[in-house]
Amino acid sequence: MSNNTGNSLIALVTGAVIGAGVGILFAPDKGSKTRSKLKEGYKDAEKDFKKKFESLSEEVKNKFATAKVDFEGSYEDLLSNMSYKTEDVISFLEVKLAELKDKNAKLQK
Repeated sequence: MSNNTGNSLIALVTGAVIGAGVGILFAPDKGSKTRSKLKEGYKDAEKDFKKKFESLSEEVKNKFATAKVDFEGSYEDLLSNMSYKTEDVISFLEVKLAELKDKNAKLQK
């Protein structure tokens, strides 16, 4: 979701407003025809806006879905790594405990 989409949307709306203003100033047609053309232009701009909004909305949904999957995968990897590390630590502590028991047994003799 880049800033280009927002800039494009602003440019589209600004262009529609400027085009409508210039069209009114230089319109050779009657007022009713000009109003009809303005309505059509407005409807076209509205359709374009809706399409861009729907596209942006879908893009955001997809990015969030992808981020969720990535996060879940990372979380599972983290848990798996922690599980292995925990087993390593337990094994190390068991070895050290056995060594301490041996030293304690020798000291008690």
